[in-house]
Amino acid sequence: MNPLPILYQDEHLVAVNKPSGLLVHRTNLDRHEKEIAMHLVRDQLGQWVYPFHRLDKATSGVLLFALDKETARFMTQSFTDGRVTKSYLAVVRGFTKEGERIDYPLREITDKMTGQNANRDRPGKEAVTEYRRLAVVELPHPVGRYATARYSLIKASPLTGRNHQIRRHLKHIFHPVIGDTAYGDGKHNEFFRRQFDCRRLLLHAREIGFVHPYVRRSISIEAPLDNAFSALLEALQWDNVALS
Repeated sequence: MNPLPILYQDEHLVAVNKPSGLLVHRTNLDRHEKEIAMHLVRDQLGQWVYPFHRLDKATSGVLLFALDKETARFMTQSFTDGRVTKSYLAVVRGFTKEGERIDYPLREITDKMTGQNANRDRPGKEAVTEYRRLAVVELPHPVGRYATARYSLIKASPLTGRNHQIRRHLKHIFHPVIGDTAYGDGKHNEFFRRQFDCRRLLLHAREIGFVHPYVRRSISIEAPLDNAFSALLEALQWDNVALS
């Protein structure tokens, strides 16, 4: 694999643009994977890196690592305290509302670090996601029972940090992310593969913001879209849509 694009780097932190399909770190459920973002960044920099930030394997975009244990502890606490802002771009099924706050508790799921199953008897934990619709399109193709197919481009911001939160919340409101094989709609996923040769999850961690643990100033890091996501936006005539 080519070196991962570095979006930000100083003596304490490094941010890369993770491609879709790359694991952040090795897990018990993915022992067969040979390429791991943590190892790739370590080898690129020639020093150990400390993961504190998760992205799903299929999600692309901004991925942060600490370069020392103390920074990793500080940033972990920042995430826990909700002092880190995150925004994602997603293509979803249907016409969403112009904007919405999804406040829907989520139960724990299997921990991929250990492979341990979650306790299904426990109540869901607080989970909140806000989104804003950026664009819509209606295509003259029957997918499922309707004569046309409708899709929305949204900017989503998770205000809590539950596993697969955005994907599960969008499924909950009946607007699953295109390309999502766990929570999505198989007919629409297949349509995008056939019509646009798009075979990835259309969820991208666009921007992350936080206060630097040492210089105490606000940092904002943005990740450009990859070729597949960009080509899809162009095919849907969304290439001129403001993504911020």
